Amino acid sequence: MRDADAMRHAYVAPSLAHCASRLCADEALRSSLGFAPWVVRVATDGQIVGWGGLSVDPEQPGWGLEVSYDFARTAWGCGYATELVVLSLAHAFGPMAAPEVHAFAKPQNAASIRVLEKCGFSRLRFEPALERDHYLVTAQR
Repeated sequence: MRDADAMRHAYVAPSLAHCASRLCADEALRSSLGFAPWVVRVATDGQIVGWGGLSVDPEQPGWGLEVSYDFARTAWGCGYATELVVLSLAHAFGPMAAPEVHAFAKPQNAASIRVLEKCGFSRLRFEPALERDHYLVTAQR
């Protein structure tokens, strides 16, 4: 989250303390909701390359269940985002029995939009408050 270039389409933590606070808020949701974003590690060497998965934004929970992800630039183009979204949807529509999952992407983030569309998401509309397009996938996809 500290690499402003890598995070240009996502949330940029203004400080290490703010980043830690946000991660703690996500982790608190794991206790109350039973899920929170995962850390993504490379299988061969255990290197952390990102995080993501299912969450409810602790600062704006009204958007509902969503999938999100952020990766180090070294992990871009390796298929991690697609794999993460596929696993997240399997969990949401399997054990959780969720009816739908939301996602948000800036219109200029072509790579993320490709991932979402490949995984069955459809664009609903632009959300001015978030400066992002709103995507949705349902269990019936």
